[in-house]
Amino acid sequence: MVTEEDKSELKAKLERAKKDISAEIENLSAHDGVQDFGSDVDHGDEEADEAEEFGNQLGIVQALKERLNDVEHALAKFEKGAYGICENCSMEIDKELLTAAPESRLCRDCKAASHPA
Repeated sequence: MVTEEDKSELKAKLERAKKDISAEIENLSAHDGVQDFGSDVDHGDEEADEAEEFGNQLGIVQALKERLNDVEHALAKFEKGAYGICENCSMEIDKELLTAAPESRLCRDCKAASHPA
């Protein structure tokens, strides 16, 4: 069972995660602004490496944005009084799962059912 004290700690953890993820997105986005692809006509391998790095950064930023969305969704559930409740079956999500992943939307059973082994 998740106590009010547990919820307070989890909310603080989510707020820190939101801040950290936002800063990481901003940092990565600042570095992917203007690329100089094609400026070194003699260095095709270097350009390919830069293009690959740019693609990797875009993937990382997208994954961070998705995680940020999950964190913001969990924080919004606090405002609605629905934090810690499975979005599928409306049962309480156990403390261990929320401690490991405070942005969890599903209880252990529903998560397992949606991702069978």
